[in-house]
Amino acid sequence: MSSNHANRNGSGGGALVIEDIPEHEHVNDMNRSACSDDSSSARPLKRGPTASGASFSPPRSDVSSTGIKRKLSGEEDDDPLSHRNTKAASAAAGEEPSSAPKEADERTSQDYYFDSYSHHAIHEEMLKDHVRTQTYQMAITQNAHLFRDKVVLDVGCGTGILSLFCAQVGAKHVYAVDCSSILQQAKKIVDRNGFSDKITLIQGKIEEINLPVDTVDIIVSEWMGYFLLYESMLDTVIFARDKWLVKENGIIFPDKAVMYLSAMEDENVRRERIDFWDDVYGFDMSPIKEIALREPVVDVVDPKALVTDAVPILHLDILTCTKEDLAFTADFKLQARRNDFIHGLVAYFECAFTQIHKPIGFSTAPFCRYTHWKQTMFYVPETVTICAGETFHGHLECKPNPRNKRDLDIAISYQFKGKHSNVDTTVKYRLR
Repeated sequence: MSSNHANRNGSGGGALVIEDIPEHEHVNDMNRSACSDDSSSARPLKRGPTASGASFSPPRSDVSSTGIKRKLSGEEDDDPLSHRNTKAASAAAGEEPSSAPKEADERTSQDYYFDSYSHHAIHEEMLKDHVRTQTYQMAITQNAHLFRDKVVLDVGCGTGILSLFCAQVGAKHVYAVDCSSILQQAKKIVDRNGFSDKITLIQGKIEEINLPVDTVDIIVSEWMGYFLLYESMLDTVIFARDKWLVKENGIIFPDKAVMYLSAMEDENVRRERIDFWDDVYGFDMSPIKEIALREPVVDVVDPKALVTDAVPILHLDILTCTKEDLAFTADFKLQARRNDFIHGLVAYFECAFTQIHKPIGFSTAPFCRYTHWKQTMFYVPETVTICAGETFHGHLECKPNPRNKRDLDIAISYQFKGKHSNVDTTVKYRLR
C-alpha cells in the first residue's frame, strides 16, 4: 500500500489520494508537509523525500491502553461483578432488545464490549474524527457508480453514518447491523433523514443474524481499533465477507491496511508514567512499575520524537485475509536517523480504499493529521543509547488474549549492540 504523501488536491479532511499502491511501501517516504493539520484537502500520493518539518501534534490526552472507547462508557474489562444495566442485544433482525438485563454472572467480556458502543459519546468522538469520517465519505460519494443499484452491508453501523452515505449515492438497499443499543437511535436517524425505505437496521451479532438476502455486493465497515487490531472486529468483517459478499467483483471499504513500527525518544513521559513508581513519596513502589511497563499506552506522539525510520510489520488485504492472519509475527530492523535515546516503540497504521476510480486512504502516523486512534506506544525497560546509522533489531508476536479475544497479547523481543548500549530483551505486553 502506498504511503507517499504529496501535493494537495481537492477537498476531504485529510484523506490521501493514492496514485499507485506498490507492496511494502514504507510510510517514511511520505512527504510529511502534506500531512499537516492546517489542511482539509485530499492528498495525492507520490514518491518524494521526507520533509524535515512536522506539524504540531495535539497535547497528550493521558489515555492509557484501555482507551477512550471503554473509558467513556465506564466499562470494566472482564469484571463479573459489574452491575451495568444496559439491555442485551437481540440476535433477531430488527427485534427490540430485551428489557431484562443479564445477570452479572451471565455477562461476558463481549457484553461489556458491545455496551461500550451504546453510549453516544464514543460515536460523537468518531464522527468528529474528520480524517476518518471524511475519507469514508469521499470514498463513497466520489464513487457513486459503484453503489448505484447495489446491495450494501454495513458491519458495525453505529449511528448509521456510512449507511446514510451509501443510500445517499443511490444504493439499492443497505443492511446496517450493530449489536449495541445505539441502533435504536440509528433507526430514528435513518427515519428522520428519509431513508427508511432504503436502509434496514438489524440489531444483533453478525455471526448470529440472518439477512433477508443471500448475497451483498459491497461491505462497508469501520473495523479498525487501536494498534489496528485491538477489539478484534476484523474477524467479524471476514465472517460477513465469507458468508454474504458476492464472489465475483465484491467490494469492501476499506480493502487494504498496513501497520508500521518505529522507535521513539520519550524521556519526560516515561519518567511520569513508568519511573514514577521507583520513588513515591519516599517509598519504593516498583512492583507496580512492572505492570505499568507492560501496558501499552495509546496517545499522541510528537513526530519529532521518532528516532528511527518506520517499517511495515503487517499487511492485510481485507478481500483475502483470514481470521488466522490476525495473529501474526514480524521481524523488524529500525535504523537510527540521529544520535539519541530509545525509550519505546511506536505503532501506527494506514488504511486504503483501492477498489475505486481514484484510490484514497488515511494514515494515523504521528506526522499526519490527528485521528482518534492516535498511536500505540510500547515502553522498554531499559533506555537504549543509539547512534545515527546503528540498527535496532527485533521480533514482534501478536495474538488475541485467550481469556478475552478482544484484548491483544503482544511480545516484543529486541537486540541491540551499539557503541554505547548492548541489550537483548523480551517484554510481554497486553493491550486491553
